[in-house]
Amino acid sequence: MLVANALSKAYGKGEPVIADVSLELTSDETITIVGPSGAGKTTLLYMLCGLVPPDRGSVKLDGQAVQSGSSKIAIILQDYGLLPWKTVLENVTLGLRIQGVGRAIRRQRALEILAELGLAGRDHDYPAQLSGGEQQRVAIGRALATRPKLFLMDEPFSSLDAITREKLQLGLLATWNSSRIPYVLVTHSIPEAVLLGRRILILAGKPASIVSSFDNPGFGVPEYRHQEAFYELIRTVRYRMEHYW
Repeated sequence: MLVANALSKAYGKGEPVIADVSLELTSDETITIVGPSGAGKTTLLYMLCGLVPPDRGSVKLDGQAVQSGSSKIAIILQDYGLLPWKTVLENVTLGLRIQGVGRAIRRQRALEILAELGLAGRDHDYPAQLSGGEQQRVAIGRALATRPKLFLMDEPFSSLDAITREKLQLGLLATWNSSRIPYVLVTHSIPEAVLLGRRILILAGKPASIVSSFDNPGFGVPEYRHQEAFYELIRTVRYRMEHYW
């Protein structure tokens, strides 16, 4: 459903950050992307959703060129992108309001999603009253409310403590199992990439390109992180990454 073909990007007159990156994401798949700091992972994510235009190459979703602000794509940033002056309910319904969905339907859909995410009764709170994990769930709720065809996530768990991070990783898996919305997730954590990616890509080099791809047959099973196959794939990905560090 998502096809990126030969993407390249440079800023100003400098050398390309990314060169000749291609990937495909099917409708029931998830991709995680790891790589050294500064390799262009966030730039790639922004090109996939149209926020940054590629210098060369193309991105298509269901055969249509991706445009900035596409309602079919929801992106969750590192800081969650919540508006601090709006309540939880207002943040979750923001995308629906932009889409022109009526107030009653916006409210009903948001309250249902908040209940599913364990945030029932928090609709009148503001982001500053929430923990980091709760803010992350609000950001996911806002994305789910628009019923997108694709999730893009830029290190959404990076600022959380270890226990909260693990709980929300499993929460993301549960959301995927129930909604089957495909996603691309950028992370610095190899264990996180192995847990959450049906396919794991390494983006590395100068300019950066996809240097390795790993299929992950254990994906989607919460108990996977306790199995030897999980740790064996972590070791394999880590060994490959060490060549580019």
